[in-house]
Amino acid sequence: MISARVILADDHALVRAGIRSLLEKIPAVVVVAEAGDGRQALALVKKHQPTVVLMDIAMPELNGLQAVARITKDFPRVKVIILSMHVNEGYVRQAFRAGAAGYLLKDGTLAEVELAIESVLSGGIFLSPRICKRVIESYFENAENDSSPQERLTPRQGEVLQLIAEGKSTKEIAYLLGLSIKTIEAHRAQLMARLDIHDVPGLVRHAMHLGLVPPEIPPD
Repeated sequence: MISARVILADDHALVRAGIRSLLEKIPAVVVVAEAGDGRQALALVKKHQPTVVLMDIAMPELNGLQAVARITKDFPRVKVIILSMHVNEGYVRQAFRAGAAGYLLKDGTLAEVELAIESVLSGGIFLSPRICKRVIESYFENAENDSSPQERLTPRQGEVLQLIAEGKSTKEIAYLLGLSIKTIEAHRAQLMARLDIHDVPGLVRHAMHLGLVPPEIPPD
């Protein structure tokens, strides 16, 4: 087993604890930090320079797919493995387009976790065995041609969509992203045009449908 320095990113402390307990059974793996959201994960990657990040998809402020894109751009040597409950072609496609090196289901075994880490550190990719052959083939055949409107959003538009869905005001989003209010308003207008959704509650419902925010978060 190749040695690995790992950061765990999941907004549920109990999930992190469960995964950490599995990782602690692998002698060559050391968990160097834990993050509860995507922005914290980015900061911890910069601070600790891990070799692997295990990343949940649905996290507050910056979801896992957006965080993956940022990490793989700014820290190309870091391998990111998505943690997910979803055996879903759309999520798999988006994860690998964002730059993930692996896609691991949260109910995976210790052997799967160990194999996932070893595979990505060896330069390969990893997909949980329960992800069926049809999903894998469909991803490689259609990744360049059959994208949904969500998959065609820019990373910044994706961030704005999530923050809108979390109930943040235009002013709050501008502050969080370090942009002007007019720029955020422009991004919101582009989102509505791209997704063919013409009100904020519609954007919120769309983000919930995609799993960017949990359904219990109410629209602003």
